[in-house]
Amino acid sequence: MPVFAPGDKRPRGVYEAAGLPNMSDILFIKTSSLGDVIHHLPALTEARRRLPAARFSWVVEEAFAPLVGLHPAVSEVIPVAARRWRAAAFAPSTWPEIASFLRTLRRRDYDGIVDTQGLLFKSAVVARLARGERHGYDGGSIRERAASWLYNVQHAVAPGLHAIARNRALTALALGYQPDGTLDFGLARERLAGAASEPYGILLHATARAEKEWPEAQWVALARTLRGRGPLLLPWGTDVERSRSTRIAAALDQVRVPPRRPLDEMARLIAGAAFVVGVDTGLLHVAAALGIPLVAIFVGSEPGLTGPMGPGPIAVVGGRDKMPSVAEVAGALEQLR
Repeated sequence: MPVFAPGDKRPRGVYEAAGLPNMSDILFIKTSSLGDVIHHLPALTEARRRLPAARFSWVVEEAFAPLVGLHPAVSEVIPVAARRWRAAAFAPSTWPEIASFLRTLRRRDYDGIVDTQGLLFKSAVVARLARGERHGYDGGSIRERAASWLYNVQHAVAPGLHAIARNRALTALALGYQPDGTLDFGLARERLAGAASEPYGILLHATARAEKEWPEAQWVALARTLRGRGPLLLPWGTDVERSRSTRIAAALDQVRVPPRRPLDEMARLIAGAAFVVGVDTGLLHVAAALGIPLVAIFVGSEPGLTGPMGPGPIAVVGGRDKMPSVAEVAGALEQLR
């Protein structure tokens, strides 16, 4: 098969000769949340491996754009600010920003548009506004069946699969190959991690849903059991989360509250950690993707469909309506060593 630079248009018949469709310019749509974005990365890595000369673009919420840009297969990140636009629909800047987004979205003719989000207004409408053949889940494969009406090609993917497997399956069906190979998120820990002066751990207590939280007193008790394992960092993303981090750190001398970072810098901070303990939150999936030894604490959700997966050692404790104890969490971390 001839070799082309990424993004080059190939003459018709090149991919067909290899048993693949002529897909040289692909647009992925996976806008949010952070965990969902992470779960799509292996599909992108596999698509690059199977279509080495293709050009890949990705529509994603603006907050997650820096992280998506770390994947070496992404030629263009197209940020969308749907969350901010909804909150400020009448702000003077909103409609010019929307117009600019649409111009960027429609300036290319894509050979394939793959919506792995499967939500009507969040992603399917965006796919409909882009230029190219639209691929997505069929009505029986997604919660919002109406989203499937906006796709040119609908694909059946079992709803009971883990989110990573669903993303890989839909992408493979849309681009004309069978998913195979090991799980690869395309994020190299060694490339992202800096030289740390001493080993440190990260405690991810923050989550967008209150039912997924582990009690604050449990975090304090866990931090006490981890004395001697180096500094512990408590990242945060909102003022409420910063206050909780500060309260937890106030009782313990080895616990620190780092400044807020954009996601690409947060990924680098996680990449340098010796271990991570966290609730069901997006940054936990970043740690899993980077292969960091981690303990995942589940309280208000089940790990079967969206739990952390990655190349490093992972322990999951708890589950829906199953509150794990400090001893269980500390014991699971000890077994990862």
